[in-house]
Amino acid sequence: MCRYHLVNSAIKVGFCPLSQRWPPEVAAVATFSGKSFLNPVWGVEKLMSAVLQSSVAADRKAFYDKIDKANVTPLWEVLHNLITATPNTPCKPHLWKWDQMWPWIQEAGRLITAKEAERRVLVLENPGLRGRSSITHSLYAGLQLILPGEVAPLHRHSQSALRFILLGGGAYTAVDGEKVTMSVGDFVITPSWTFHDHGNPSEEPMVWLDGLDVPLVELLDAQFMEKGPQETQHTGRTEGDNLAQFGNTMKPVEYRAKSRTSPLFWYPYERTREALQTLEQAHDAHPCWGHKLQYTNPVTGDWAMPTIGTFMQLLPKGFKGKDYRSTDSTVYAVVEGKGRCRFEGETLAFGPRDVFVCPSWLRYGLEADEQAVLFSFSDRPVQQALDLWREAF
Repeated sequence: MCRYHLVNSAIKVGFCPLSQRWPPEVAAVATFSGKSFLNPVWGVEKLMSAVLQSSVAADRKAFYDKIDKANVTPLWEVLHNLITATPNTPCKPHLWKWDQMWPWIQEAGRLITAKEAERRVLVLENPGLRGRSSITHSLYAGLQLILPGEVAPLHRHSQSALRFILLGGGAYTAVDGEKVTMSVGDFVITPSWTFHDHGNPSEEPMVWLDGLDVPLVELLDAQFMEKGPQETQHTGRTEGDNLAQFGNTMKPVEYRAKSRTSPLFWYPYERTREALQTLEQAHDAHPCWGHKLQYTNPVTGDWAMPTIGTFMQLLPKGFKGKDYRSTDSTVYAVVEGKGRCRFEGETLAFGPRDVFVCPSWLRYGLEADEQAVLFSFSDRPVQQALDLWREAF
């Protein structure tokens, strides 16, 4: 009869006199007549190691369960997921085609009014972040509709917001007591904690792309929102006053900044387009991004918004950009032209009013079948302020 028993984490195996052999299913130190013999089937080191590993694993699990009750967890169990060799974002490349979105935007207009919704917007959710109302980890994007005669009521919030006009003309945004009438391609800023409302006195629908730092502000637990005392604000300032003060490379001598956000809140497309056209005539295109301009604060020369970087670029006809990547996930809106955004194993074909997103540190290249103009925004100002931003090409 064979006997097996555990002593001090080592197994002793009894000799089988009937078979005159050591049991083949084990490997251990065998004892017979007070002498020890090594079973040749396995090495004793392997068995002892397996026994010890099993015992250690059980001890660790018991320890983890104990500290878990006090809301404590061991870093070594999660470190490889917290600090990675390269960015490990769940964000995915995606394109929202205008031809698909426009019927849905119109249907939303029939189902609910701007006043009922407060802001009638179809949120563009990254397929890797569904349910989070985010297009990237740090940014929100949506398509907002204002029908003729409608008003989106007055409110303010701690989140900074941008509007980029995709369709229509004649609707307005009112910011800090001044109205600005918007057209396709215009970039408009709503600074943090500034009362604003929108209205459409024209006879055509107006659609724009909203971009906000909602996820970033939520991460910092700094969300505040306040509805206005009335539906619209009093606009006593002459329309165009803001552009006259800050839109001509000058500023009033008595001006003192109260915020890091640009005092210029309306950047008309007409001026931007003219600058890009001049740039194309005077300079060679960059091999990655063609001709690209950054919107700036005209007083400081810094970013127009402290948390969101905004850009406009022109891709010449036939342009085939080299691969590029950066740590700031970027949202693009197509103003003019057709082309493609090329990723490894995937290509997104874009046209006017399409919106697409390029995730952090994923290589991509831009191509243009015809001259194309693209607006884009990202969280680059935040990353640069924290010394985190990188690019490679």
